[in-house]
Amino acid sequence: MNAFNILIAGVGGQGVLLTSKIIAEAALLQGLDVKQSEVHGMAQRGGSVLSQVRFGDQVFSPIVAEGEADLLIGFEPLETARYLHFLREDGIVVYNTRPIGTIGVSIGKEAYPQDIHDTIKKHASKVHPFDATNVAVEVGEKRAVNLVLMGAVLRFLPLKESVVDEAITNSVPKKVLDINRKAFLAGKAKNI
Repeated sequence: MNAFNILIAGVGGQGVLLTSKIIAEAALLQGLDVKQSEVHGMAQRGGSVLSQVRFGDQVFSPIVAEGEADLLIGFEPLETARYLHFLREDGIVVYNTRPIGTIGVSIGKEAYPQDIHDTIKKHASKVHPFDATNVAVEVGEKRAVNLVLMGAVLRFLPLKESVVDEAITNSVPKKVLDINRKAFLAGKAKNI
């Protein structure tokens, strides 16, 4: 299998790093070579967070080159738009439509673009937006947006659901495993 390249973008505290850990572990459980990289500025204070996961038969670098991402998972619209240039021509974007805004937006150094959804659709041909936050609220845990998105992107991943489920079990704390599994299944059921 050729390398499959994923970018996961969001804001600190949304679970970007846990999601990348789950995907990486699932790929390992499936017997694939995995490389992972992350960049987080003020990740625990609402700053921008980017994680890159690459897996396949043989992967040499954890870095996804511009124009090479097969899948961009966006936890927040503005963060999704920041990384569209990494997407390959036929790449897929799945993103949460609920804006949060980074520290820059919160302190007034940046303005949240009103046309952000149009911008995303203009720069990618396979775009799947949905309100993952609302789905997480419906299952009873607003903070489970990451597992909702994980369930939603499952159909685009060359990974077996059984290994993803095992990776979730291994990565999520036991006390919140049931609600996170419920969020994962709700995301999967969205049929985006």
